Order: sequence, then C-alpha cells, then structure tokens
Amino acid sequence: MKFSEQWLREWVSPQLDAQAIADQITMAGLEVDAVEAVAAAFSGVVVAEVLSKKKHPDADKLNVCSVNDGTGAPVQVVCGAANVAVGQKIPFAQVGGVLPGDFKIKKAKLRGVESNGMICSASELGLEEETSPGILVLSEAAPVGVSFREYMQLDDMTIEVDLTPNRGDCLSIKGLAREVGVLNRLPVSGPQMTPVPATIDDTFPVRVDAVEQCPRYLGRVIKGVDVQVETPLWMVERLRRSGVRSIDPVVDVTNYVMLELGQPLHAFDRDNLHGGICVRMAQPSERLTLLDGQDVALRQDTLLIADERGPLAMAGVMGGENSGVNEQTHTIFLESAFFAPLAIAGKARSYGLHTDASHRYERGVDPELASVAIERATQLLLEICGGQAGPVTEAVHQQALPAAKTIMLREARLEAALSKQLPGDEVSDILERLGLQVERLEEGWKVKAASWRFDIAIEEDLIEEVARVHGYNNLPVRRPAARLALRPANESTLTLARLRNQLVARGYQEAVTYSFVAPDLQAALLPDAVSPVLANPISSDLSVMRASLFPGLVRALEHNLNRQQTRVRLFETGLVFNGPLDELSQVPMMGALVCGGREAEGWSGGKAAVDFYDLKGDLESVLALGGAAEDWRFEPGEHSALHPGQTARVLHKGKPVGWIGTLHPQVRAKLGLKVDAVLFEVRLDALSQGAIPTFEPLSRYPEVRRDLAFTVKEETPVQALLDCAKSQAGESLKDIKLFDVYAGKGVAEGYKSIALGLTWQHASRTLNDEEINQLVDAIVTTVRTELNADLRG
Repeated sequence: MKFSEQWLREWVSPQLDAQAIADQITMAGLEVDAVEAVAAAFSGVVVAEVLSKKKHPDADKLNVCSVNDGTGAPVQVVCGAANVAVGQKIPFAQVGGVLPGDFKIKKAKLRGVESNGMICSASELGLEEETSPGILVLSEAAPVGVSFREYMQLDDMTIEVDLTPNRGDCLSIKGLAREVGVLNRLPVSGPQMTPVPATIDDTFPVRVDAVEQCPRYLGRVIKGVDVQVETPLWMVERLRRSGVRSIDPVVDVTNYVMLELGQPLHAFDRDNLHGGICVRMAQPSERLTLLDGQDVALRQDTLLIADERGPLAMAGVMGGENSGVNEQTHTIFLESAFFAPLAIAGKARSYGLHTDASHRYERGVDPELASVAIERATQLLLEICGGQAGPVTEAVHQQALPAAKTIMLREARLEAALSKQLPGDEVSDILERLGLQVERLEEGWKVKAASWRFDIAIEEDLIEEVARVHGYNNLPVRRPAARLALRPANESTLTLARLRNQLVARGYQEAVTYSFVAPDLQAALLPDAVSPVLANPISSDLSVMRASLFPGLVRALEHNLNRQQTRVRLFETGLVFNGPLDELSQVPMMGALVCGGREAEGWSGGKAAVDFYDLKGDLESVLALGGAAEDWRFEPGEHSALHPGQTARVLHKGKPVGWIGTLHPQVRAKLGLKVDAVLFEVRLDALSQGAIPTFEPLSRYPEVRRDLAFTVKEETPVQALLDCAKSQAGESLKDIKLFDVYAGKGVAEGYKSIALGLTWQHASRTLNDEEINQLVDAIVTTVRTELNADLRG
C-alpha cells in the first residue's frame, strides 16, 4: 500500500516528518518498505499561459509560441508538442531553470528562431516514467506565475507499507490515518461525506442468491455522466502517488474511493445490463471475457455478478469487458458490496490474476463500509462527470454478515503478558481510540471488536493491540526464569545431527527444499501418489504436498546441472505427506541423491561415474552408526521412479522403511535429465534406532577360518547365500565375509561363483577340526538344498 504524506495529513497531521511517521507505524507493526519523494528535483518551473501559437517558418513540426510566465513581458518559446494550444495553462521552465537529470534551460535558437525557455511534459518533469505524448496541460484555474512545484504540491513523500494479511483494515488512507491518530492521540477527520439525495427514480433490480458469499450488495443508477471529461489533476496526482494509473473519470473515481476508504467498487455500463443483477455462483461451462481481454472458463466455486444473459464480472476480482464503462457510456450502474473473504480468497490467483480489489477482499473489507463508499463515489462522480443519481438499491442478509466479536481482556493476564502494569484508564483509552467498544469491569475490560477489525477475535489479539500502541520500546526487558531439569537422553537413539554429520563427512551437502512440489514433477516420479493439493499455492509449480523427498532432490539436481555443477552430492531430511487430507500421514524421512564422478576432478582421481553401489555404501555407513547393521537388509524391488534391476527396498527388522536405486531412464527422459542419478529415501525413525554397545572380552583362543566358494545362478542374491550360511554356522561364528564374485571361464554360463570367508572363535576353548567340519558340511548341504548351489572345487 503506497500513500501520499499530504493526503494522509488531510485526515490526521502529527507534528512529525515523513520518516518519523514511517518509523512510528513500523514500530506499531506496519512495516514500511520505502519513503520516496513524489517528484524528482527541479527548479525554475512556473505555471504559464499560452498567449499565441504560429507555425515555425522552417520546420513543419515546430510551433513558435508566446507565453505569459507572470514576469510581465510575453516570452517567446519554440515547442514541438502537437497538443499545445492558445489559452492553455502549462508548466514552463524559465531560462536558468534546472530539470531532472541536471538539464539546464538556456537561451537557444531552433532552426533560426530564438527560444527562451521550455514548455514541459509530465515525463520531462519526472512525473511519468514513460515518455509523455505531449505537454502537460493544467487546470484553467491554475494561477500564472506561481511555482509549479508549489501549485502541484510536489514537495511531498510517498510511503510504501508492507502490510501483513491480517491488517486489511489499513489498505486505505482512512485506515492508515486511524492508526496514526491512535499512535499520536490525535482526532481523525476526513472529507465531508454526506448521502447524495436521489434526483431521479431510475433503479435496477438486484438479487443475491449466494447469500453466504455476498451478504450485502448495493447498487445505484447514475444517468447523464460525461465520460469524456478529464479527471481533475489533483485526483490523477493522488492516484499516481499511490501507484495507480489514471484511466477515465469513472474508473478513476472508483479507484480513488478504494484508496481513500478501502472499499472496492465497480461501475457497469447500464445500457449493457439486462433484466437485473444477480449475485450467484458460476454454472457449468460458463465463460467470461475480462476487462484485460482474457477469456476464462469459470469454475463452479467462483462468485459472479450476472444478469439474465450471463456473467458480467468475477465478484471481487475483475469486471467483464462487455459490461464495462466505455467512451459511449452515459448511464452507469455503480456497485458497492461486501464479499466474504473466504469466497474471494485464492480465486484471483487460481485464474492467474491479482487485482487491488481481490487483494482487499481476501483480507477482509469492513461490512459496514459499502453504503458510505457508494455515497462518496456518487458525490465525486457528480462533481466531475455530472449527471443525476437515482436511489440506492440494497440487498442485505443480516444473518450472514460477520457478527461483532465480544472479548474479555483480563487485567491480570495483560500484566503477565506485558510484564508491566498499565493504568486502567490508559488501556481503556487505547482500546477506544482503536474504535473498539469498551466496558470496564472489576476483573478487566469487556471489548466489542470494530467491524473493520477482522483480526481481533481472542484475548491475545487485544493484548497485542495494547502492547503495540503503548509501544514495544516502553515495555520492560525481562529474561524468563525457570527451573529446567536435564532431559534424559536415550543412548540407543541416534540424533539427527549425527546422521547429518555422517553424510556431510562423506562429501554431501544438505538441501532444504519446499514441502510442496510441482504436480507434474511428482506425477512423473510417483504416478500413484496421493497427497493434499494446496487451495492457495505460492505458484502453480508448488501446488501439491510432496509424497516423497525425491521430487525436491531431483529439482535441486536440475538447478545444479543448469549451473554447470556436474558432480552433485545432496541429502535432505523432512516430512513427506501421503493420503487424502482427512487421512493424512506425515512421516519424517532422510533422502539423498548422487550424480557425476565418483571422485572430485584431480590429477590422481579417476573418471568413473557413481553407481548404485556407491550410494549403497554411503547409506550403509549411516546404518552402521546405530551399531546394529545386522537389523538392516536390502531386497530387490520395483519403484516407479527407479530403474528396474537397479532398485532395492530397504528393510529394518523385516519391515520396509525405504528405497534405494538409480533414476528410471524413462523418468529421466521425461524430466530432460541427460545424466544418471542414484537416490535413496529411508524413514528417520528407523535410522535413529540403534543398539547400546556392550562389553565383550577378547577370546584367548585361536580363530578358525574356512573359505567356501559356491556356484549359483546369476539371479541368486548374495544375501540369500549369507543367510543360509549363517543359519548353519553355529553360535561360535564370529565373522562372515564375501571376498570374491566371479563369472567367466571355468563357470557355466548363467552362473556365478561366490566366495565366502567364515571365521569361528570360542570364548572359553579351542575349536577342533571335527566341529568345524561338521558346521561346514551343514552349510554346504543347506546351500545345495535351498539355493541349488554347488561347492566349487
């Protein structure tokens, strides 16, 4: 919200400069983004009148003009603007003046004709960013010879406030003046706004079908308006200083009232309306061409203003092209309504729109303001465009209007929250100056919220209001005191910090991505995933909750690859969301992604790319932190995002807790990735489970080792062989290792040779060959029976 300091001072004028006002409202919770001058620095520019005009003798596009600048004698000046005319009041830069950009005005000859000054356009004076099509023409009442800066009141500042969504009541000069008045204990008095009596009987019927979405709708017919007149310069300037471009007098008036009071309005061309106004929800297959020329297909959850022929406007967002005011309009139907915030919230963004009206309605507009605004707009329209106003037609459903909330503020609670006891009279004064109705009770204050304060609903809201108006800097600084017992730490639980540090030590960097992702990206990786869709997303690319960490990591990979980072090591921890909203599960996960070379580029490093086993090794190093590596297993599996044959399901104590694998080639092609990537994702609750280490003395007796090589089918997993061997190896088995895998000469096609090293050791005696041989025979028999494997000689 941008506003002019001078406009604000018409409502309330504290003894503070613009920067002090900005600092004050910032400390009150209305953060100021910028304080800027409304016009660039220039000097020597006065209001002048064009006395005569004739063609330049040697240039078709130049005119030789005589102007009265208030100095006595007429001044000759050469002007190239096509719109210059005798009798105009114009800004005139005198010889010796300086325009923006340090452009000095000097006597000059243009095609042989002397020119003593310059008739200026708005852009030459720094009042418009784009080049103006002609000179700036002032009001006929502008006094000749007066400083142009003084006449236009250009020694003014614009203050831009960044309001939080709960302070929609400050999206107007009136609302900001109310805040400044409260902070400085000053009365607020705006321009006189009296009801405009009807001078004609013309009305237009209004019906509200969507009562909950539009509890109040007002309309008024105004005949005989002249849309060809120019908007007064004072209004154009106020709009400009608020960041709004002047369009035509009718639209300018509605924008002006919106900025002044905070109530959006809309004007229809009455001759293009048929039957009557109906406020209703959109029907199937309806379309509307908006004022910006965009043709949209309307959804059934969209609130419309319609007549008997169809939609006229998207309520609270934007009007339609066919019913808007145009150059031929002479009768308008002026609309002023209260639309429920939830009926408008997110609608504009869902259609790719954002308007000043939707910005206000989404945050909440005072439901009692519509009647005041339509009278104020009528008053300005009659003054500027002329015409005659009919009576106001109102459709109101009181039961659907927001009810004023009554809240109890306890004195003891206020003192505890602020760490300071405020006088009761001061608290009452603060609340009353905020526009709240206050009743003093023994235990505190009974407060009725104002209609424009949607954000005041509970006791804490009142405490916040008292604190910010009293001044946060005036509250004591106290550190909280508490007796804090040490929390017991479970030694078997791994902390998230240890898990993160392990991956960082292995060359990974932590990524922090959004919890919501692009629907097409999630669909490419997880086509069967069900997760909540956001009703009001930041953007269309962040509109569904992630069902896995994979989409965020893949998007981070794309970001790095697009910036020539070809070796990527990323991990992330966070929640994933699965299921519909009413059955939503939120599971903390750890995921990682690797891509590029196995080793960093260097003279001693190889150029081999990472593969499945590299990432598996990194994951196993994390699993080993818990001291219970035997609780974890990897089994072949199938995952929509991962490569068939290079995918494993991660099991913890027999339960599936995650996945690891290479990105599926089809998914990679769909996403436009030209390199392989390997990913894993495991539940954090499983990763954090560990075992408490126990002491076991070293045995004094010798170890016994036997190496066994088995020939098995290629598709047989090594884990199956290890499981068979462990099941028959007895309690004295100390270690079992896979030390060789071979396929080739000497091994039948379709088979592979797997060599295991088994080590036995007893704690209290020496194992003899007979015992070991029995165990080896049992292992060989079981492996041959269960896996159809042969012992290789």
